[in-house]
Amino acid sequence: MRNACAKLLVIGAVCIGSGLTGPSALAGSISPAKARSGAPIGPSAKLSAAFDPKRLGAATTISFALSITATDGGAPPPLSNVDVSFPGDLGFATSGLGLAACDPTALEVEGPAACPPNSQMGRGSALSEVSFGPRVVPERVDLRLFAGPSLDGYLHLVILASGRTPVIAHVVLKAVLLPGHIEITVPPVPALPGGPDVVFTSLRATLGGALTYYRRSHGRSIPYRPQGIGLPDRCPRAGWRLASKLAFLDGQRSLAETVIPCPARRRR
Repeated sequence: MRNACAKLLVIGAVCIGSGLTGPSALAGSISPAKARSGAPIGPSAKLSAAFDPKRLGAATTISFALSITATDGGAPPPLSNVDVSFPGDLGFATSGLGLAACDPTALEVEGPAACPPNSQMGRGSALSEVSFGPRVVPERVDLRLFAGPSLDGYLHLVILASGRTPVIAHVVLKAVLLPGHIEITVPPVPALPGGPDVVFTSLRATLGGALTYYRRSHGRSIPYRPQGIGLPDRCPRAGWRLASKLAFLDGQRSLAETVIPCPARRRR
């Protein structure tokens, strides 16, 4: 039996941020987006994003969220790849996130307890549709994100995806944070062996947030919050532009875009 039936989720929306907490209102989104390639135009995709807090030159949390809707009113096709691009002048190198690496094999066998605290990167969730014959059952899948081993100098992620009902399963997925974008490969996910693949209708995740790291001082472990991603000192005149390219197993492609407006100027 293929283990792929356990693979219920990947991250399709990412929040990259700091130890800062609090609600984050997502920026306005642009949809549907035409695929800028020769591939067939895919489902309608909507991207939203935000910085929280949105203060120039300060540490922030960056959040992304995706929703996917079939143009014919049915279920969208299964995803095969998600690529979310973001401004290239964000301070990832000084974020203090991902100071340790979690072994993906240990994570799949033992769960989050197998990972060092300083490998924590965030959490996520998604809504999927699982087909059992004529029945289509919605499923929520939880994500735990950790920094994984890297041999190329880029930050790699290992993602524990956990489904509870109607399918109880755990599987580790992988992604890589590249300059200006994060790339996630989505494997085929049959709900049952030989059955149709699971489809996703909304996706979101968080890197950063309320994470507790530890440092050694005088023989003791001292808890602290990672600094988080640094916003640049200036905002582009039109705001920060972000985009998400989606590829589907049937060859269709979609593109969703959004803009995070510049922060309001403080009155003197």
